[in-house]
Order: sequence, then C-alpha cells, then structure tokens
Amino acid sequence: MNVTTITGNVTTITGCALSIMVSALLAASPARGTTPPDGVVKGDPVRGHALYQSRCTACHSLDHSRIGPAHRGVFDRVAGSVPGFDYSPALKHSGVRWTAANLNRWLTDPEAFIPGQKMGYQVPDPGDRRDIIAFLASPDAR
Repeated sequence: MNVTTITGNVTTITGCALSIMVSALLAASPARGTTPPDGVVKGDPVRGHALYQSRCTACHSLDHSRIGPAHRGVFDRVAGSVPGFDYSPALKHSGVRWTAANLNRWLTDPEAFIPGQKMGYQVPDPGDRRDIIAFLASPDAR
C-alpha cells in the first residue's frame, strides 16, 4: 500500500510538473495566425544578407553613407538620425522608429509610408522584405 501511495504521488507530481511545463511553453509561443511582437523578426538573415548585397548596396552600406544612409544599427533606430546624412525634411521629421513593422511598410512603398522622402526603390516580395529585415535586425548588421 505504501508503494502504491508513493508511486501514485510520484505520478501525480510528475504529471503536474509536465502540465506546468507544457502550459509555460504554450503561453510563451505566439498563437497561430498572430503577428510576433515587433522586436521579434521572422525571416532568414543569411538570405537577407545576400538580398541586401544584391539590392541595397548600390545606394547603401552598413558602415558608410552613400546615396542613402549607413545601415549599421538601423533596426530600432529613429529615422533620419545618421549624423551628417542629408535626409529629406519628411523623413527627418517623421518621428518613425525602424521597427520590423515600420521597415516592412517602408520597403513595401516608401512614398506611401512617408510622403516626400527621397528613396525611389521598393521591395515588392514579402518574403524578400522579411529576410532583408531579419538581416538588418541580426547581430551582423547591428
């Protein structure tokens, strides 16, 4: 009887601990169909780096401003804040912070997002945008 009681208690404790762990994991993971929090970037940063190299470096670099401002640290930076770069008044005074959502809106259609800005390039494919943003948010671009 004591063995059964001990075994029963161990089973109950183990089952309870397992239930708590599963509940914690489910609470920590986003529900299906929901957007992750803005600081969480879904995408492939390696593919994003290749896309950045092929599509963005004609005007931008991570470390030096060219036709466009330097991008190192752009993720979560206030728009129009790279020292010495000649931004449009619209971008400089936009108050936009470069979050994943705002970078997505910008890359989708910069003029629709901030009318009067100077960038004349769009990234129409959502997967490409997601991967470029994942690269810009990665440690390699910070």
